[in-house]
Amino acid sequence: MVGKIMKGIAGFYYVHVEGRGVYECKAKGIFRKEGIKPLVGDNVEMDVLDDAEMLGNIREILPRKSALLRPAVANVDQALILFAIVKPNPNFNLLDRFLIRMEQQKLPTIICFNKEDIASPEEKAALCKSYETCGYQVLFISVLENRGLDQVRELLAGKTTALAGPSGVGKSSLINQLSPATQMETGEISEKIKRGRHTTRHSEIIALGDGTYIMDTPGFTSLDMPDITKEELGGYYLEFRAYEPYCKFRGCSHLSEPDCKVKEAVEAGKISRVRYENYTVLYRELKESRRY
Repeated sequence: MVGKIMKGIAGFYYVHVEGRGVYECKAKGIFRKEGIKPLVGDNVEMDVLDDAEMLGNIREILPRKSALLRPAVANVDQALILFAIVKPNPNFNLLDRFLIRMEQQKLPTIICFNKEDIASPEEKAALCKSYETCGYQVLFISVLENRGLDQVRELLAGKTTALAGPSGVGKSSLINQLSPATQMETGEISEKIKRGRHTTRHSEIIALGDGTYIMDTPGFTSLDMPDITKEELGGYYLEFRAYEPYCKFRGCSHLSEPDCKVKEAVEAGKISRVRYENYTVLYRELKESRRY
């Protein structure tokens, strides 16, 4: 039987099998001997030990099409970053940190702004101007009024999507709208993992049906950037790439150098000033951090 690992706690793996439910499994000892660790998101072959109690053994990990290190998960296809347009107002520095993390892990990314029902046209236009010019797809939705969710469903269909964003923007509400059965299924897993009920720092995948999964994981909210140098930072700003080759100086930092084509593009409105200002803040932060 083939399923997907939805969660792993204390040596137990919770494997979702389409049309059947969630099995509590142990991994065979051969994995430990070979130094292989099953990951959340792995597709696995399992032997059923007890169908009534939904117990099984993982006997094979199927080939991974991708594997991320932070968080340690497998087979993620894309990321959906969720922020609110208002209440709370978006923290653009935080949003850019999310985007940098996704670029680091080479994940295609969709930016989704919730609460459009209480936002003005001017607020939406400002967000479009800031982020659509970066090359990212930008969606506006209202989870409360169920607006724009069909487009979200289309983008998620048949894929495993990592969901990221700060608290208070509607991530849980979005998941509940996308899958009314989510709460029941989450409860089913929780019932099986009483031993780990108080362990909150783990990745979890939620099945939305028809091979579609969404991943809610604390690992994507760790937004320090210790493994990026200030020299590498500009490479994660996609909109800089068209202009960097024409800067006067090789290795231009786009801060104080003369004849910088990135700065000229900012002044001409071709690069978002909000994005550029966030870049300068992060550059200086990385520069300071390397002193200590």
